[in-house]
Amino acid sequence: MRDVALAPPATSPLTGGLADSVFETAARTPTLPVLARRSAPSGPWEEVTAVELRDEVVDLAKGLIASGVSPGHRVAVMARTRYEWTVLSYALWAVGAEVVPVYPTSSRDQVEWILRDARCVGVVVEDEQSVMTVGSVCATLPSLRHVWQLDAGALDDLTRRGEVIPQTTVDSLRRIVLPDSTAVIAYTSGTSGRPLGCALTHRSLASPCDTLLAGWGKTAAPPGQQPSVLAFLPFSHVYGLMVQGLCLRGGILMGHEPDMSAEALSEALRTFRPTYLYGVPSVFEKIYKNFLRAAQEAGRGALFERAAGTARDFAAAVERQRLGRGSGPGFDLRLQHALFERTVYRRLRAALGGRVHRGTSGGSPLHPDLSLFYEGIGIYVHDGYGLTETSGGITMQPLGRERTGTVGQALPGTEIQVADDGEILVRGPSLFQGYVNDDASTRATLWGGWLATGDLGHLDHDGYLTITGRKKDVIITSGGKSVAPTALEQRLRLHPLVQQAVVVGDNRPCVGALITLDPEFLAHWRRNLPSLHGGDSSSREAREENALREEIGRAVATANSSVSRSESIRVFRVLAEPFNQANGLLTPSMKLRRDTIVRHYAAEIEAMYQARARVPRETAPPEVLSWDDSDDVFR
Repeated sequence: MRDVALAPPATSPLTGGLADSVFETAARTPTLPVLARRSAPSGPWEEVTAVELRDEVVDLAKGLIASGVSPGHRVAVMARTRYEWTVLSYALWAVGAEVVPVYPTSSRDQVEWILRDARCVGVVVEDEQSVMTVGSVCATLPSLRHVWQLDAGALDDLTRRGEVIPQTTVDSLRRIVLPDSTAVIAYTSGTSGRPLGCALTHRSLASPCDTLLAGWGKTAAPPGQQPSVLAFLPFSHVYGLMVQGLCLRGGILMGHEPDMSAEALSEALRTFRPTYLYGVPSVFEKIYKNFLRAAQEAGRGALFERAAGTARDFAAAVERQRLGRGSGPGFDLRLQHALFERTVYRRLRAALGGRVHRGTSGGSPLHPDLSLFYEGIGIYVHDGYGLTETSGGITMQPLGRERTGTVGQALPGTEIQVADDGEILVRGPSLFQGYVNDDASTRATLWGGWLATGDLGHLDHDGYLTITGRKKDVIITSGGKSVAPTALEQRLRLHPLVQQAVVVGDNRPCVGALITLDPEFLAHWRRNLPSLHGGDSSSREAREENALREEIGRAVATANSSVSRSESIRVFRVLAEPFNQANGLLTPSMKLRRDTIVRHYAAEIEAMYQARARVPRETAPPEVLSWDDSDDVFR
């Protein structure tokens, strides 16, 4: 082993279960707003106080008891991120039951596998379609007794059913929940193979939340403001559950937005006005591209790009100063930044509600240029790192010593090691108990209390961790060159036209890429392409294809500038459709199913490499012509 980072514990040990925080907050500050809900998708936000939430949790817990749900029983929740998800999960924890999150977009086979593997006694679904999905597999699920539908008023029915149960019964059950009791069976997204159920305890889920709140809670809002978070990440994923835990344990006002479309999310951000933003890289990339597209449509594209460049330069200079490596922004840079603050940056912040000043990106690495951009416009966004098996985040940027391009240092109480092959190993209080019904996989992942994460990275001398990719994603070309695809894919996605990218090349002579385009930006790009005006339709299409080929060629060339020649992309193909959950190429947590993508596009990949030797070099864009043995193929 090498590169060890260790931070001392900093929080008090947990004495009960997760539901206790709802009751403790209600007793301490009964009128504190803790949740916000809307009766209609675009309706006004209505605040729910701590005591009101506690009463809803108690009433629903009584209904669960009346329905036969007991300590240790497992109940699946198959719904989008919505208000009922939070009330239901805390009601289940209050009676000692275990929550089994299921993505509402899961297939019939996935639903059957999870409900059977977890031996669920009940499942809460959102709509009639989900009822039909569960109903089609009920015959194979002998443990399943209840199917509750949220949109059909299931929670109201449960509340009425529980009226005969005294509150003391709920209190008694809640008080016997131990910190090391299982709270959640979280199934991995399943980028390859069947999902595995990670058993997470009340202690493991609370640990990162309490540590982050103790050390960084004051950064969630400016002084004098109650922190607020718009929850739109799936609660079916541990990242979303951690956000929920942070809010309920830290007195942070939380609103729910079930629709992750750009329009719905934009409207919710403007009206809810959060102070802190939790997202994944694709969200922060999309926000940036929407800023750029709006500026270009208003005829201010050049102004935005200058402002964005100034923001990155300013943030980089500030970082060098706080790390003791420079004197900070010079006079001219400070002057330019101040000008753009008045004319550009404050308008960008207003589009996000006007109050966001910090954020976290998790799930996969965020490109440093984007992190610097957001910091430069007044919203510090850093990378977070964690896994389902670690119950959420395990690193954080030290206050006043934040370092872009890293995921920070180990949380207090957590140890991180990097093995000789570059794999990151983790030990600490947030680790899972193991995989349910799969001792072999548990033994293969947990080694003497250390979790083998499957991620690759390195620690510097100050203990900052940098993630370089997934161990199983490393590509080995036929020439024996090992290539981590993450950096190339990150750089490609920075181009406004590129929505997704998958780098390929196992047992191939060179690295290649499959690229999908952002449909909104593509439409905008087509409208603003002068060379397309005039001529017949066939000639316009040919000019458009040539222009698009050149533009994507520039994106590939830019990506290649960040890696060595042997790691550069020499061949690529633009695909007609994106990777999404509907075609099975994207997990519900927005991660690429690489193995599935390679199998799905096997014929295209083969044709792409065969065409490499046949396409005349003079047809390639100038940027691509500078590469050795390069090629580009459009579909």
